Amino acid sequence: MVARSLLYVETRARTYRHVWKASVFSNFLSPVLFLAAMGVGLGSLVDGGARSSGLDGVSYLNFLAPGLLAASAMLTATGEGSFPVVAGIKWTKTYHAALATPIGVPDLVVGHLAWIAVRLAMVCGAFATVAVAFGAMPPGRAAAAVVPAVLTGLAFAAATTAYAAALKHEMGLTLLFRFGVTPLFLFSGTFFPVEQLPGWMQPAAYVVPLWHGVEMARAMALGIPYEVSPLLSVAYLASWIVAGAGLSVFFFRRRLRP
Repeated sequence: MVARSLLYVETRARTYRHVWKASVFSNFLSPVLFLAAMGVGLGSLVDGGARSSGLDGVSYLNFLAPGLLAASAMLTATGEGSFPVVAGIKWTKTYHAALATPIGVPDLVVGHLAWIAVRLAMVCGAFATVAVAFGAMPPGRAAAAVVPAVLTGLAFAAATTAYAAALKHEMGLTLLFRFGVTPLFLFSGTFFPVEQLPGWMQPAAYVVPLWHGVEMARAMALGIPYEVSPLLSVAYLASWIVAGAGLSVFFFRRRLRP
């Protein structure tokens, strides 16, 4: 399986080499804009009341950067696991072409997620580099924070791939981003501690994979204690990956059968 999955990764890499320049530019531009506008600009207003808002003296830029790192992984993963999947099944038929070779459905799903892992490493690596340049994280801690961010992205990639493979109409992807991804981006601890949310919303935030990624990345980047055991968070994210991959195989087989 590994060799056949790597063949699919090679196929995606060969396609990516035609667009990598624009992609790399956006990978660096996005964190520059976010950190400059939110971390530096808005942060200058937040820092005056940081202690009362629950930041415990940490500058808003330092607080925000690791959260945005994990959130960027989520956004990248959901993008790679949504429209390209629908396109491969419904429009371009690239998955049908792949299955005409010795590659099977499990190989296809594993290769798809492996390629997303490569993209996540690129995006998160670029974000961490920019964060270091802004002084938001030390280099060593920034490199460590990339790991939970990539794991978070894979959790969303697997779940989104399964969801996209099950869709009969692409309108469901618009609903996913509007009512799923955007609220998670805003209310999973990226921009402020979830303790600032109303009491009834906090338990919902804690069960979202993004919160676990944000919490681990922030603890690694700032050298602060974890709110929950990192082993528990890793196991939770891994369960999303395994479950999402399994469902993806199921729906791919149902949609791609001859």
